[in-house]
Amino acid sequence: MKLLIDDANVQEIERLMKIYPIDGVTTNPTIIARTKKDPKDLLLEIRRIIGKDKLLFVQSVATDAEGIVEDGLAIVECLGENTVVKIPCNTEGLQAIKALSKKGVVCCGTTAYTALQAYLVAHSGAKYVAPYVNRIDNMGFNGVEVVQQMQNILDNHGYDCQIMAASFKNSQQVLELCEYGIGLVTCAPDVIDNFINNPSIDKAVDDFTKNFEAVYGEKTMKDILNS
Repeated sequence: MKLLIDDANVQEIERLMKIYPIDGVTTNPTIIARTKKDPKDLLLEIRRIIGKDKLLFVQSVATDAEGIVEDGLAIVECLGENTVVKIPCNTEGLQAIKALSKKGVVCCGTTAYTALQAYLVAHSGAKYVAPYVNRIDNMGFNGVEVVQQMQNILDNHGYDCQIMAASFKNSQQVLELCEYGIGLVTCAPDVIDNFINNPSIDKAVDDFTKNFEAVYGEKTMKDILNS
């Protein structure tokens, strides 16, 4: 399962890239607007930080099929290879996905809330579909189960389309989908940090250090082995 950062804060992206095995970054119009930076400069900076080999998801802001296609072509031309165009899962979006896919542009159907949306997106030629797990929960359904249903449909019918689950409130949701074999997840920085943040881990490491120092002093293994 690939792990992506769902944020456009370049400082956070740089920090997380140093720590975790990150496979890319996802953005949307709201995330970009939150930075109040020039979108082109921001996206080029993100591409520079993550490199050409990582995935970068950028969403069209046009609302009609023709405009979405034009947005998609401009996004890929500006940001290069491994750039995925995010397109809403609605009637205009499906038309754009079909058109862009025929042109060789990699598309991701976003704002997916139902398994049938995932089916339509995959059947239209998209390589990714992005269900919003927590938002599905907030609609009164089980977000994890809906995403699992999507995965079953894609697997059973042999679609060349991967789920990129988004909108998580906690690491437990991510864990359940990781166990199920979802292709990608994209998470906010705080959710990613909580994959590993644990007071019990901190205490165990602290105990190891104190026990060692009580006998050998404040030395590292390098200090001892090279002495």
